[in-house]
Amino acid sequence: MKIALLQLLPAGSESENRKKGAEWCRRAKEAGADIALFPEMWSCGYSFPRDVDALRAAAIAADGDFVNSFGELAARLQMAVGITFLEQYEPSPRNSFVLFDRFGRRVLSYAKVHTCDFGEERILTAGNCFPVSELDTAEGKVKVGAMICYDREFPESARILMLEGAELILVPNACPMEINRLSQLRGRAYENMCAIATANYPKGQPDCNGHSTVFDGVAYLPGEEAPRDTCLLEAPEEEGVYLAELDLALLREYRRSEVHGNAYRRPLLYSKILDTAVEETFVRADKRER
Repeated sequence: MKIALLQLLPAGSESENRKKGAEWCRRAKEAGADIALFPEMWSCGYSFPRDVDALRAAAIAADGDFVNSFGELAARLQMAVGITFLEQYEPSPRNSFVLFDRFGRRVLSYAKVHTCDFGEERILTAGNCFPVSELDTAEGKVKVGAMICYDREFPESARILMLEGAELILVPNACPMEINRLSQLRGRAYENMCAIATANYPKGQPDCNGHSTVFDGVAYLPGEEAPRDTCLLEAPEEEGVYLAELDLALLREYRRSEVHGNAYRRPLLYSKILDTAVEETFVRADKRER
C-alpha cells in the first residue's frame, strides 16, 4: 500500500489551494499512490484570523464545494484522499479532516481534539472523539484513524485509535518537525504497533520545515536478533510528493504475535487516567499559573 505525503506550500487562497491540491493529487496517483494525505488545514494554508467573526467568514462547510471536490477527484483517480480544512462549526470553527476512499465515499471525518489552546487555536472548537473506519484501497482494506498535529503529543490519542482497531493513523501537521516530535511519532507507532503517516508543510511555510514521515511500527522481524528501524520515510525540507510503501501483511502478522499494543495491558490499574475530578484540578491550576 503506497502512501503519498503531500508536503506542499499553500498557494494563497482557498481556490488556489484547491487547484494546487488537485494537481498534486494527480501527481501522487501517477507515482502509484493508494492514499494521498494533505498537511493540516490545507483550505487556508494553516493561516486564519484571530477575530472570531473573521474566522467564521474564512471557514468552509464540511459538505461544501472545496471538500467535495476532493471526493470527486478521489473517485476519478481511484485513490483515497485525506483533505484538511477550517470547518464551519458553532460556536466557532474546527480544525478538521475528511478521508475519501477511491470511490469518492466519505469514510472518515475527524476534528482536532487537542487544539493548541496556548496559542491562536484557542478560538477553535475542539473535536470530541477519535473515530476509526475501514478504508477500501486497491491493495485491500485497512482500518484507519486520524490525529492532527498536537494530538500527537498525547499518548492517549494513538492508544484510543489502536484500541478501536486502527492499523494506520494519518496525521496532518503544521509545525517544525525536530528530533523530539519525530520521536513522539516513532514512539506512538512502536507502542501501539500501528503505522503512522504524517504530512507536514515544507520549508518556506512559517514555523514548518518538512520532514514528513511514515513509521510502520514493526520493530522486530522473525529470525533477526537486532531491531529494525521503523521509519519507512523521512522527507527532506523541500516541497514535493513523498511516497512510502506499507507492508500490511507484515504489520498484521507483527500485531498478531508481538507483545505491545493491547497484548498485556492492565487497564484496571489505570483508573487515575480516568479520574476527571483530579484532571480538572490540574487543568485549573495550570491555567492560573499561566
